[in-house]
Amino acid sequence: MPELPEVETIKRTLSRNITGQKIKACEIRLAKLVRPEPEIFSDLVKDKKILGLKRRGKFLLFHLSQDLFLLFHFRLTGQLIYTQNGPEPPYTHLRFDLENGKLFYADLRQFGTIEALRKDELLHHPSLLKLGREPFDLTAEEFYSLLKGRRRKLKALLLDQSVIAGLGNIYVDETLFRAGLHPAREASSLSFKEASNLHQIICEVLQEAIATGGSSVRNYVDGEGKNGRFQEQHLVYGKRGKPCPRCGTLISYTTIASRGTHFCPVCQR
Repeated sequence: MPELPEVETIKRTLSRNITGQKIKACEIRLAKLVRPEPEIFSDLVKDKKILGLKRRGKFLLFHLSQDLFLLFHFRLTGQLIYTQNGPEPPYTHLRFDLENGKLFYADLRQFGTIEALRKDELLHHPSLLKLGREPFDLTAEEFYSLLKGRRRKLKALLLDQSVIAGLGNIYVDETLFRAGLHPAREASSLSFKEASNLHQIICEVLQEAIATGGSSVRNYVDGEGKNGRFQEQHLVYGKRGKPCPRCGTLISYTTIASRGTHFCPVCQR
């Protein structure tokens, strides 16, 4: 968390506010947050114009002038919030002073990172090179080929960023429930019809989540500090011990790939 829909929402809400603005100054309060070290980082970004924002998996990318890039990885609790004259968010560790307003990076757990990179460094960045395909870029046939021959559990495979980029705990649980597939089922056991249906549902759920601003579970907010609403549409995630919305059986909870997993033992046999 944040996952693909949340990072995409942050990208969209920030794009309309900060694209074209120049970074006048940067204050870093937590040295481990940035790479390279704070003094070099601040000098690199000063007076650079924000040309555009992109998302890759769960990463957010700022394209700055002079072919400099900022690579954000929010990890568990990272937030990136723009305001013209609003208050500073709690747990702020970095502040960008822009021509019009300020951009704050806040992080309760302090696991996130921000890297300043030249273009060649970005193209060879190991974390980006390891990423799999985006769900929206795959055809049904390509998605099926990712599952064929894989004896891993579905939940574990879908969480693997080197296989498919952007999915996390929330959206894997939600899509598997909607597809009627048990999270511990072996990936290679799916027929083409089942795999095609799962891929379609993944894309639909992600689009719905983006349209509603993401899932505000724990402390997620968008680039303007607003909560998302997709958590109101969660059917199983976080519903441990509550009735299944389809059959009424109590939602079960287990651990798969070291992640808490919610599913219906009847609808997802």
